Amino acid sequence: MNTPRTIAVLMGGTSNEREVSLVSGQSVIEALSARGFDARPIDVSDDIAALVRALTPAPDVVFNALHGRYGEDGCIQGLLELMGQRYTHSGVMASALAMDKPMAKRLFAKAGIPCTEHVIAHRDEILAGDVMPRPYVIKPLNEGSSVGVRIVREKADGPALGNDVWPFGEQVMVERYIPGREITVAVMGDRPLAVTELRPKQGFYDYDAKYTDGMTDHLIPAPLPEAQYDAALKHALTAHNVLGCRGVTRADFRYDDTSGEPGSLCLLEINTQPGLTPLSLVPEQAAHVGIDFGELVAWMVENASCDS
Repeated sequence: MNTPRTIAVLMGGTSNEREVSLVSGQSVIEALSARGFDARPIDVSDDIAALVRALTPAPDVVFNALHGRYGEDGCIQGLLELMGQRYTHSGVMASALAMDKPMAKRLFAKAGIPCTEHVIAHRDEILAGDVMPRPYVIKPLNEGSSVGVRIVREKADGPALGNDVWPFGEQVMVERYIPGREITVAVMGDRPLAVTELRPKQGFYDYDAKYTDGMTDHLIPAPLPEAQYDAALKHALTAHNVLGCRGVTRADFRYDDTSGEPGSLCLLEINTQPGLTPLSLVPEQAAHVGIDFGELVAWMVENASCDS
């Protein structure tokens, strides 16, 4: 196929990550336009007919800059497959598997990637008491960007959820808390780019720490022993391939060095729609290995595909 020229950029959406998606989408449009592409925004709502009309006539490629539910869980990918439309990032199956945290963990464990111990509990069980010894982490089964994630500390008082509203479904993932450091690795096609350590200035690497300028220090390359650095690259690529991902992904780890070096890596999850904002990690790692933002998004467009 000839080099694509018309690009529809899907952005916004209806998930909890709408605002971040709008920033990612605008960054992509500006970068593609600067490289001569005809890039146009589509602010996605829950009106599917309107989206189909907006994609008619069909662009050469759809750039999926959506984050969160419906944008990275296989739903929008399924619609694009039905339309026979080339699109960026992972396909239906890989997107759905990555967003389903319990299923992804099963596949990672079978591939030999170290993962956190976890249980799936009903919300009422967590309201009634601890379902594993503290400290632990509770998180939704299918949200991104640390939406809904809470750390239940060893000395915290009361139940994990208290009287708070939990709008993320009846089932909750409860993971053993891994002390240590936040580590992340971007994968671009068949190439893991780099390892970054994230040091939030307060609390943990939550939604605010990810998207508020100045709240987190990014150490790239991460100051890890060589063997652990290489293992992080290897595990990220394996996770990408195990789920059948394509394009760009980002794997998030904990690195427990609290008993000294060498520490141990533990994969938390893989993100098939990593952010592309000015504060995002994938563009930063790409720049670290000599790929500027325009090159990155152009590569994503040129490697877009449709599984059907």
